Amino acid sequence: MLFSELFIPPALRDAVSERAWIGSMLEAEAALAQAEARVGVIPSSAAEQIAAHCWIEQIDQAAIVVEARRVGNPVEPLARALRSVVPDESARYVHFGATSQDILDTASMLIARNALTIIERDLASLAGRLAELADEHRATLMVSRTLLQHALPITFGLKAAQWLVGVTRARMGLHRLHTECLAAQLGGAAGTLAALGDAGTAVVSEYARMLGLAEPQLPWHTERSRLLEIGAALGPAAGAVDKIALDLALLAQTEVQEVAEGGAEPHGGSSTMPHKRNPVGSVLARACAREAQPNIDLLLRSMGQEHERAAGAWHAEWQALTAALAFTGGAVSWLVEVMTDLEVFPDRMRENFDMTQGLVMTERVTFLLAERMDRGIAHEMIRAASGRAAEEGSSLKTVLMSDHQVRRHLSAEEIDLALDPTTYLGSTRAFIERALALHRQAERTGSAS
Repeated sequence: MLFSELFIPPALRDAVSERAWIGSMLEAEAALAQAEARVGVIPSSAAEQIAAHCWIEQIDQAAIVVEARRVGNPVEPLARALRSVVPDESARYVHFGATSQDILDTASMLIARNALTIIERDLASLAGRLAELADEHRATLMVSRTLLQHALPITFGLKAAQWLVGVTRARMGLHRLHTECLAAQLGGAAGTLAALGDAGTAVVSEYARMLGLAEPQLPWHTERSRLLEIGAALGPAAGAVDKIALDLALLAQTEVQEVAEGGAEPHGGSSTMPHKRNPVGSVLARACAREAQPNIDLLLRSMGQEHERAAGAWHAEWQALTAALAFTGGAVSWLVEVMTDLEVFPDRMRENFDMTQGLVMTERVTFLLAERMDRGIAHEMIRAASGRAAEEGSSLKTVLMSDHQVRRHLSAEEIDLALDPTTYLGSTRAFIERALALHRQAERTGSAS
């Protein structure tokens, strides 16, 4: 509990807990009996008795866990436990015509649906905050960094907009799962539903409807693309958080100090260094994303399953799905907390931008010169001027103003304009607006559950 409580928020821990899994299996058993009764496969009185006893309080969870080790899955002991509390005349209809995988796979879809709803809600909150930052800091100048080195002028609004697009696309991917992926499972012993005779497909339809899940075209016992799709949708969410949290940690470095994690409560302290203000939220968000990724990978690698029932790959999915949902949600939750109280320091961004005394504007000057001479020669001239500026500790402007070759082609006014970063932001405003438009589209189409 020490580490799960550190990484995963309470609502999500509950949604993927042992209790939630057993409760979802019971929900599937109740729906199965009711669906079979509606189609006329079992007596309605039996379905009513079974559903009335599908409550987790009537089940010894600890015993289910112990017995699951003996048979290799928790459904068989759960079904036995349910039969023991359902009246005799109805007990024989518990789990009627189903196989253990039907109930566990259906439970996995219910678990995924509940967890995804929480993750999508938090992604919506995160996207909303990123949209605010993108809008508020449209013109907040900062330096871009390529290979961790100063590159060209951008704005913090553009950086937030880039983060926003990643989060928004992840939201859209998760939202699609509800209608296109989360489906009930019911195929019986070998995927034919032979035990239900001609009523099999009708029972499947009613079963899926009662659970609020999609009806599959046919049983998917060893056709595991649904689990792959869940993993493939969780991956971008975890990855988007990992990228943003890494950027924040880098921007919060002592030597950079362009952002800081805020909040009313003191945080980020060190056990030995009182002065530390560590970006702990970003660190924990990244840790969660890293925990999610191998479990997502395991879902992707579990596609190859033998004939009509898997020998191990299916079993490996259970914990992988639980962890992938939990840690992806934990990553998003931590980043929401960070972004809610994020402190942004525009003045420090400008200080860092000015650190190289105009060198980040060399591309602009080169392109301007190239309009009046060979581009290769222009590039070499500005490369040499940049080297002199760095060596002498002078500003690029000082070197350019004293360079006779440069001055033959550029006036003082043109050099001043070329070195003005606010006039070399390209399509920054348009790109920010595109990111905000995508965010508004996601809001309108209900990508957040």
